[in-house]
Amino acid sequence: MLVADEITPLHDQLTARWHADSSVPAEIQSHPWLARVARQHRANFDLWHIEDEARTPGATDAGIASVKRRIDSTNQLRNDLAEDLDRALLEWLQPRHLPDSHAPLNSESPGLIIDRLSILALKIYHTREEAERASAPPGHAQRNRARLAILEEQRADLAHCLDALWRDTLAGHRRFKLYRQLKMYNDPTLNPAIYRNATNDPPQ
Repeated sequence: MLVADEITPLHDQLTARWHADSSVPAEIQSHPWLARVARQHRANFDLWHIEDEARTPGATDAGIASVKRRIDSTNQLRNDLAEDLDRALLEWLQPRHLPDSHAPLNSESPGLIIDRLSILALKIYHTREEAERASAPPGHAQRNRARLAILEEQRADLAHCLDALWRDTLAGHRRFKLYRQLKMYNDPTLNPAIYRNATNDPPQ
């Protein structure tokens, strides 16, 4: 079910496709598991570009505030979808009596690793773009080619770790848990910056 060699090419294909046409839906994968991976990657793709809007020179304070709210909601979605990946894997493992409750616990779940792979795919795409930018100043391409090699090595290492974790989980040698992010900043009942400043005026 979980194969890193299916996930990393999918991340790259979708990243290139969405940069060409951002309206292409994430739900184009026929396999339910890969469709989940695609949806989670789309949240990271959207988050990356929303954050760029806040860094645009000349952005107004009101515009930045609006972007910040979109960042918060998209980041919440990103984390929810990473949890959904782990939930799907654990549901698949349950009838197989896995993960083994006595196996050593891995500190990072597959969903969180896939989230990191998603971000690396975006970094690789944009770094390659910079390495190939014709209008770049001298030395820019060389610097970004060096950065690209590092990013690709890091992704290969992380993909190997994902495969190893899944292999060890299936063998009963290691286990993982669903780690809830429990974000507080979007919850008006938990974030004092919201509930302390909320108005109690009745609706007009």
